[in-house]
Amino acid sequence: MASLSEEHLKLFKFSNEEGATLRAIGEHRGRQELFIKQAPEALESLKQVAMIESSESSNRLEGITAPHKKIEALVLKKTMPGNRSEREIAGYRDALALVHESGLHMEFSTNVILQLHSLLYRYMPNDGGRWKMTDNEIVEKNPDGTIARVRFKPTPAVTTPFAMEELTKDYKYAIHNLQQEPLIIVPLAVLDFLCVHPFTDGNGRTARLLTLMLLYHFDYQVGKYISLERIFEESKEGYYETLQHSSQGWHENKHDAMPWLNYFWGTLLRAYKEFEARVGMIRAGRGSKTDQIIKAVDRRINPFSISAIEGDCPGVSRDMVRVILNRLRADGKLTLQGKGRAAKWKKKK
Repeated sequence: MASLSEEHLKLFKFSNEEGATLRAIGEHRGRQELFIKQAPEALESLKQVAMIESSESSNRLEGITAPHKKIEALVLKKTMPGNRSEREIAGYRDALALVHESGLHMEFSTNVILQLHSLLYRYMPNDGGRWKMTDNEIVEKNPDGTIARVRFKPTPAVTTPFAMEELTKDYKYAIHNLQQEPLIIVPLAVLDFLCVHPFTDGNGRTARLLTLMLLYHFDYQVGKYISLERIFEESKEGYYETLQHSSQGWHENKHDAMPWLNYFWGTLLRAYKEFEARVGMIRAGRGSKTDQIIKAVDRRINPFSISAIEGDCPGVSRDMVRVILNRLRADGKLTLQGKGRAAKWKKKK
């Protein structure tokens, strides 16, 4: 497999800054158990928020949307899925729940990959859990839905089963025989999975589930409390651009995986920093709900969504968040850009 071959792995040279990033992530992992033990009850609310955000963001990255309240009810199993989008979101919820519950013990194998994909489609009339039967392409579309250009041509359908067996075999060899750093091998495995693009649909969502599962194997538990999918969505330009850049030349084993690796590490580091900040708020007693919201706004640098602030304030309703944001806007401290789901809040300088 292109990225996980022994020859390709020998080519990697890391800068001092990249080495420092890897060490920082390792240090956060070393502290995570202490943070988890300090506020076990309050962390349940973080887990619930992360489940809702992940189910919403991972699907929205693929153009699958539903009202936030409906997604929350689906994730909490307070309602049944109705339309197609809701059925797909419910499928992701179930697959995500399995990964959070059993990811540590789920082997990176073709059977597990097919199982996760099957769960995505358990409420759909078409069956999941099958490799693609026809060739597919990763394309860039125009606003009207027409294809603007082909970004990448994945592995042909006829060789996909073999490619997936090779991917899982090379992954195990790199981890167990070559004893490579997991923070390098995990994102490389995800990159290769997306370059194979083994399913007709659902490749991106399956890749994000596999990301969480593989991180669990090496005790990176932050995805349980902070939605990595939400961070991917908030930085989706970087997410797609680095994947595109790192996939160029993949078939010839001449690709540069570093853009994707740096993006992946940045995402994980951001997640850990958010995790420690939120646990810190919990330990400090958190203060009033208004104070929680204002502090969450103060920590934001770039334009942010209402769901981002909601995620930073476990136990605070969206209506309460909206009230405080509007109050800050009235006080001249915030501006609102756009409408609906695309709306972004921005601090005035």
